[in-house]
Amino acid sequence: MNYILFDGPARNALLPFTFTRPVADILIGIMTIRQKWEMRLGSTTTTLTEEYLSEKFPMVELEENVMINASFLPNDVLAEMVSNLEPNQAIFKGDEVIAFYTNEEQEEVDFDSYEIIEYHDDCLTVEHTWDIFSKNDAAIREDFEYLTEDRKSQPIPKSVNVIAPENIFIEEGAKLEFVTLNASLGPIYIGKDSEIMEGSVIRGPFALCENAQVKMAAKVYGATTVGPYSRIGGEVKNTVLFAYSNKGHDGFLGDSVLGEWCNIGADSNNSNLKNNYEEVKLWSYETEGFAKTGLQFCGLMMGDHSKCGINTMFNTGTVIGVSANIFGSGFPRNFVPSFSWGGASGFTTYVTKKAFETARLVMSRRNVDFDEREAAILEHVFEESKKWRKE
Repeated sequence: MNYILFDGPARNALLPFTFTRPVADILIGIMTIRQKWEMRLGSTTTTLTEEYLSEKFPMVELEENVMINASFLPNDVLAEMVSNLEPNQAIFKGDEVIAFYTNEEQEEVDFDSYEIIEYHDDCLTVEHTWDIFSKNDAAIREDFEYLTEDRKSQPIPKSVNVIAPENIFIEEGAKLEFVTLNASLGPIYIGKDSEIMEGSVIRGPFALCENAQVKMAAKVYGATTVGPYSRIGGEVKNTVLFAYSNKGHDGFLGDSVLGEWCNIGADSNNSNLKNNYEEVKLWSYETEGFAKTGLQFCGLMMGDHSKCGINTMFNTGTVIGVSANIFGSGFPRNFVPSFSWGGASGFTTYVTKKAFETARLVMSRRNVDFDEREAAILEHVFEESKKWRKE
C-alpha cells in the first residue's frame, strides 16, 4: 500500500516549525512522526504538504493510497487499523479524520460516502507547538518501549553511576564514562554513536539521538530529547532539540523547542515561568495574537536557523521565527519574526544574502549542503513573514 502523510488542520498552529518542514517531520520522543509511522507500517511514506515544500518533501501518488493525518502519532492498535483500511473506509476520532483510503481518480473526498470507523482509544497528537515538549514524556516512553522490545542494550560502563539500569538502553557506538543516569522516573535512550561527557547528570525520560552529544557536567531533567547531531550543555529541562542544533554551554533552557540548525550562545537563559505564576500565552501565527496554552511552564519556541548571542535573555513564552539573529542586553520582545536581526533595542531585517551565507557555512561544518531547495524554502519564508517585520 502507498501511504501519504498529510499536514492537516494543525499545520498553521505548528508554525514556526512547519515553515520549513511538513508536520510529519517534527521530532517528538525518540523519532520523528514520519519515522514512527514508517516503522509501524513497515513501509516508506511520502508527503502532502505546502507547495513550496513539495520539491524537498514530494508526494508519490499511486492508483490506491492511504492518507494519514500526520498530527496523530501511531500506536500498535492505530497502525493496525490503518494498515487494514479498504477502499472507501476512513478512520475518525470524534470529528477529526485520522486516515482514509482513496484513489488517484478522486478529486474530492466526500466522507458522507465513506464507511466511518471510529477510533476510541487514546493516542498522542501534536496540534500545537507546545505539545512537542509537553507530550514529550509520553512520546519518549512509547518510542522506548517500541524500539527496545526484544533487543539487548550495550553494557552500561562500570564507571557510570546508575539508578534503575533496566530502564536504560544504549545503542552501538555510544560513549559514556563517569556520568550519572537516573532512570527511576522514566527511560533513558542513548543513541548510536552518541556521547555523554564525564560529570553529566541525567534524569529520565531522556532521549539522546544518533550522533548527538551531552557536554561535560551538564544537568539534564526529563523529559528531554536531543535530536541527531545536536549538542547540549548547562541545565536543560523538558526540552526538544531537532537535528543539528546546539545549546553547548552553561545557561538554562526549559520547557522549550528548538528547530534545526539553531544555536544558543553561552550563558543564555530562558524563563519558563511567569513571575505572577499565571498561564503562559504564546504568539499564534493563525490569529496573529497571543493565544492561551493552558500551561504554567512554557519557555522558548525557536524556528530553524535562528541563533542568539552570549548572555541572551528570553521571557516566558517567547516565539522566534526562522533565521532570526538575536543579541545584546535586555529582554527581546516575546515574538520575534523570521529574518529579524537585533534584540531588546530593536530589530532590522536579516537579508537573505547574509542569512544564506551563514546557513551555508553552518551546514558545511556538518557536511550538509545548503542547496537550491533549501534556499527556495527560506526565500518563501522570508516573503511570507514580511508582514510581521517592521521594515
